[in-house]
Amino acid sequence: MQSRSWLYVMVATLCQFVLACTPAPERSRTPASLSATAAADGPLVVAFGDSLFAGYGLEPSQGFAPALERALAGQGVQARVINAGVSGDTTAAGLARLAFTLDGLPRKPDLVIVGLGANDMLRGLSPAETRTNLEAILAELDRREIPTALVTMTAAPNLGEDYARTFNPIYAELARLKGVRLYPFFLDGVASRPDRLLPDGMHPNARGIEDIAARFAPIVSRDLPPH
Repeated sequence: MQSRSWLYVMVATLCQFVLACTPAPERSRTPASLSATAAADGPLVVAFGDSLFAGYGLEPSQGFAPALERALAGQGVQARVINAGVSGDTTAAGLARLAFTLDGLPRKPDLVIVGLGANDMLRGLSPAETRTNLEAILAELDRREIPTALVTMTAAPNLGEDYARTFNPIYAELARLKGVRLYPFFLDGVASRPDRLLPDGMHPNARGIEDIAARFAPIVSRDLPPH
């Protein structure tokens, strides 16, 4: 799609910059927003991912989690969406902090949205490793009986056809194998619009996040239990 092509042309020239601007965090800590108390009378959603979920370069109120929470409220769904995104996270880093993140929640979530793999791809890590880590993440969530959705990622063309041929099917195959919902590419409809991106040309700005949240909210609401 045009938006993906535009994005990945930028990726080819900006990979080094992106890696530099999203350092791996300390693993002994959880994102600050996890300390917030979830609404007791509404669904609890966890956005578990990397800088795209974390709201890189934005104010805390402008990130994906609060924007999705507002978009769901606009549809009459009074959910609490917790930001469990950490900039720089690979799938291995996400797997390493998953149990700690889940154990720190006020209660079992009604939905965990997993958005990881972009940093694996940007660093040219083995797709087999990415798949193994994502499968382990989904297995742990299944073991805890937590409904899960997996957000699609696609390999940049500069990594070559062989890499893309192995990396791209991971998400649909794992969603089918594990019986979880497959969500669309996070930046669809935003990546081709400079007015929806930060100056780095990679991360969505506040307006871009609002567009993404508006697109995700109807999908997420269908996956939440009635309250």
